[in-house]
Amino acid sequence: MLDKLDPVIDRYHEIESSMADPDIAADFERVQQLARERASLESLVNIGSSYKDVVNEIEDLESLIRDGSDSELVLMAKEELEEAQGKLEELTQSLRVALLPQDPNNERDVIIEIRAGTGGAEAGIFAADLYRAYTRYAQNQAWKVEVMDSNVTEVGGFNKVVFQIEGKGVFSRMKFESGVHRVQRIPNTETQGRIHTSTATVVVLPVVDEVEVKVDQSDLRIDIFHAGGHGGQNVNKVATAVRIVHEPSGLTVVCQDERSQHKNKERAMSMLRSRLYEAEQMRKDAELSETRRSQVAGADRSEKIRTYNYPQDRVTDHRSNVNFHGIPRLMDGSLEDMFDRLSAWEEEKLLAEATG
Repeated sequence: MLDKLDPVIDRYHEIESSMADPDIAADFERVQQLARERASLESLVNIGSSYKDVVNEIEDLESLIRDGSDSELVLMAKEELEEAQGKLEELTQSLRVALLPQDPNNERDVIIEIRAGTGGAEAGIFAADLYRAYTRYAQNQAWKVEVMDSNVTEVGGFNKVVFQIEGKGVFSRMKFESGVHRVQRIPNTETQGRIHTSTATVVVLPVVDEVEVKVDQSDLRIDIFHAGGHGGQNVNKVATAVRIVHEPSGLTVVCQDERSQHKNKERAMSMLRSRLYEAEQMRKDAELSETRRSQVAGADRSEKIRTYNYPQDRVTDHRSNVNFHGIPRLMDGSLEDMFDRLSAWEEEKLLAEATG
């Protein structure tokens, strides 16, 4: 592990030196790249530093015990050695995990799109329930949430809702949500007490900036139109909604929830960059091994990832085969335990692959 750790620490210090260089500091794009790389290494460097300190402490204590000239000191050293060895065992496991390949998107903000699937009006209500759970969770983390586009149903659900979440390490937590979510429950509109099954599809995209994904403006068709649905008189009277079509790929994005045409265009471009970035990542993933493609970050959008069974008060994550209970609490944003368990499951998979 130390053979793997030392180059990482050297690279971390090299990045810090580079960022202090006036010539590099004047290059915004380069500074952004270095800052992201430094952030991705920081946790590993801190764990590695603690690991080395404890290794040195153990060596000193063992030397003191071998010397044996002071029996009282030897007794104290043996007690401290036992404690230090326990600490080293914990740090060794942490270091193994920290040395695993990291998802380069983990520290990014995200754009999340939730669409109602099969199940009619109930699917739209379930989409709204997921939106509420995610936004409540984001609020609990002191993250910023902004709606970019939405299409509200007559019964208060969503046909579609797109929103951005900004904060530290957002993608590392929210990436587990991409895929098809299935709900089994008795809808409020059901008069005979029958359980209905509905679905909603969630897509989680990392936010990328202009320097990472360059878009040729000549490849775009931009339409301005009147927003539909809610939004107040201003939305109905003034054409502020923006639709952008990326003609080479056929990708289309819409943003209409802001009253400012400029703001809607800005957000639509952000959505487009994220989709183009994701398309490129999927292309690269397809070239890699089946093992790599099976990782959670590359989950197929059409894959059923989770079932919410209300009559049994049970949520089943089909990737990790783990059950969670307390659906009302989970749908109110208390997702910490679920995300912790999924992070641990991902680490176990990566560890198994690394040692296999």
